[in-house]
Amino acid sequence: MARAIHKVLIANRGEIAVRVIRSCRELGLETVAVYSEADRLMPHVQLADEAYCIGPPPSAQSYLVMDKILDVARLSRADALHPGYGFLSENAEFARRVVEAGITFIGPEAEAIRTMGDKTTARRVVASAGVPVVPGTEAVANEQDAHAFCREHGFPVLIKAAAGGGGKGMRLVRSMEEFSSAFAGAQSEALSAFGDPRVYVEKYLENPRHIEFQIVADESGNTVHLGERECTIQRRHQKVVEESPSVLLDDALRKLMGETAVRAAKACGYRNAGTIEFLVDRNRRFYFLEMNTRLQVEHPVTEMRTGVDLVALQIRIARGESLPWRQEEIGFRGHAIECRICAEDPLNDFLPSTGKIAHLRPPHGFGIRDDRGVEAGGEIAVYYDPLIAKLIAWAPTRTEALRRMDRALGEYEVLGVQTNIPFCRFVINHELFRRGDIDTHFVATHYRPDLLEKPDEGSARAAALVCAWLELGGGAQGAEEDRPPSSGRTERGKWKYDRSRFLRGNES
Repeated sequence: MARAIHKVLIANRGEIAVRVIRSCRELGLETVAVYSEADRLMPHVQLADEAYCIGPPPSAQSYLVMDKILDVARLSRADALHPGYGFLSENAEFARRVVEAGITFIGPEAEAIRTMGDKTTARRVVASAGVPVVPGTEAVANEQDAHAFCREHGFPVLIKAAAGGGGKGMRLVRSMEEFSSAFAGAQSEALSAFGDPRVYVEKYLENPRHIEFQIVADESGNTVHLGERECTIQRRHQKVVEESPSVLLDDALRKLMGETAVRAAKACGYRNAGTIEFLVDRNRRFYFLEMNTRLQVEHPVTEMRTGVDLVALQIRIARGESLPWRQEEIGFRGHAIECRICAEDPLNDFLPSTGKIAHLRPPHGFGIRDDRGVEAGGEIAVYYDPLIAKLIAWAPTRTEALRRMDRALGEYEVLGVQTNIPFCRFVINHELFRRGDIDTHFVATHYRPDLLEKPDEGSARAAALVCAWLELGGGAQGAEEDRPPSSGRTERGKWKYDRSRFLRGNES
């Protein structure tokens, strides 16, 4: 069914909001941003045609409040909503309410989000379609219900949250003596992160690889994959470096896994963009891990290899358009790598580094892409993920892509907060990573802070002086950043925002 889309509200912040706004602009669509009081000067607020304050900095009082976002959609007369990733992007109730408000949800239907968002239900659905899954239980209410599984399959096992992922509510257990405390801890963290204490138990695969396939599907059921992404380099179950293609897969295994990913998506009647995630063991056997019913942080890796704007494709599917090609018509070229540039200190257990970014100069050059949601003068707040940017390098071969990424990381300048850039350089220059001989324990096994390349004393002193000068108001940026946001017309002739009006409106 064809749907007209003219104005899109982006229910998110940071780099993904900027990313969606840019694709909308290229499609000739107007955009609406939402922002917390901490984000009033963020780039996504400045780039959108309209912007509305939705509350205090904590996400539980702003970006996670459905009523506030739906109120903005009605006030701005947005006819579509893009959820980005995180926050409410995989909340089935939110997707349902958006549609009931007469607004097109740029994503899957609520039922698919609900089905695939519950990990035990998702396992059951894909298994019925012949997709291999890691041996595991249904959701269990108490630890005694899980003991039989542990006795049958042996240790180690994983206790995992049934209602979410991202490493939250997950515990590795290697013996029955550890089980009780791990089970209680997983339940507590699952309740805190997802509002649902249910957990399930799964056989733990030793030293696996984490490989995911990007899938897209239209309303007619046409479903294809856009290749794989290797996401094996992780720290505390959070992806750090991603690349495509995976050096592990040969043509036969890639074809089989791609076909299996498509089958898994079809099993739940999926529409729009999503990701099927697999674990691959040491014998190259693969197992369904989960489905992410949204755009992934690492989606630019796929875009760089295929030339497909995934956000624009999401919008076209939401309009009711059919996929423009069949599986065999999709082309892939070269190699792409992404590093997540985060405000955290790799010399101090990766503690988040908050504060003002005094200076930021991203790298440039052929084959380099920098998806960024904060600029110099911007604040890294305690309320949100410390992601500064996603740096992507593309080249005809993996060797060239690694060289290009190393060059780009060496040029990336950020002052005012600590970043994980030295850590990213450590990973991509490690001999085992270069050989593709990795597993999900790579960081835990091979990384030590003393292995990082440290800046010389003179450079550190100069950086400190620059930060101090900017903090005291030196330069145009220092003078500009403390001014309140001004109202003004964009090049489209629209009022961008009137801060006092919208703050008053949201307080009422």
